[in-house]
Amino acid sequence: MVMSCLSLVSLYSRYLRRSFILAGLSPQTVDVDSETTIHFWGPETESSPTPKGKPALLLLHGFGPSAVFQWRHQVQSLTPQFDLYIPDLIFFGGSTTTSKSSERSEILQVVSMGKLVEKLGLERFSVVGTSYGGFVAYHMALKWPEKVDKVVIASSAVSMRKKDKEELLKRAKVEKIEYLMLPTTPGQLRTLIRLSMFKPPLILPDFLLNGFLHKLLENREEKIELLKGLTLGQNETTNVSPLQQDVLIVWGDHDQIFPLEKAFELKELLRRNVRLEVLKNTSHIPQTEDPGQFNDVVKKFLCGSS
Repeated sequence: MVMSCLSLVSLYSRYLRRSFILAGLSPQTVDVDSETTIHFWGPETESSPTPKGKPALLLLHGFGPSAVFQWRHQVQSLTPQFDLYIPDLIFFGGSTTTSKSSERSEILQVVSMGKLVEKLGLERFSVVGTSYGGFVAYHMALKWPEKVDKVVIASSAVSMRKKDKEELLKRAKVEKIEYLMLPTTPGQLRTLIRLSMFKPPLILPDFLLNGFLHKLLENREEKIELLKGLTLGQNETTNVSPLQQDVLIVWGDHDQIFPLEKAFELKELLRRNVRLEVLKNTSHIPQTEDPGQFNDVVKKFLCGSS
């Protein structure tokens, strides 16, 4: 039975990879330094790794499986307007590093993504980040305002405080954040799905969940280090600086990971050049729950004038 569920997940993974290829993307790997290798999906090109013409757009995934699982509903919609670059963050999918374990904050991801876009020769790009990827997107925009054009932060409590993390643990009825974000049992995975989706599937058999758990358990110890290394949510105060770029915040109205109030708080903290779009009847993964609405608001923002 275990092999059967793994086969189903493997088949689904191949289907997703095929959909990325049909959208004109190809899997690529780059050594961004002597310690770090990043796997990403990018435009197919025979002679140059930096196609010219369409604006570049970086999609940054959240905690969970690799990027191909999390952005599957966006590639076909966004590739006509943008050159998409969709990396696996460090310790997700095919991206890894041998750097010291003390360097496991979200800043590790920021620096690694910065090295990636430099290797690709991207002088200017916009970025969309969901959840954990939103933390990375925010810091990239703050660090490189001359390179980052527009910013989309989706379902990402950049203003997270210590009490927000404690309240999340209470909602999930777990003692440690890794029990929620890095589940090891079908029951724990059901809890994560329940909190992440407005209308979770009514039937989630163990054999199917076990297949996805196999994917989530890859590099689990390193991912726990990433969770423990987060600089956000460590104190009762928040440290959010306004960004120079135009910013779109996208949030599900029933998000139980980061409640909607965090979206309004983030909008107030960023202060200027900020728009908030609340997607009805969605929770923490609106890009999956209502991809049509999500893609529409993102494209209108990215393609519109400042």
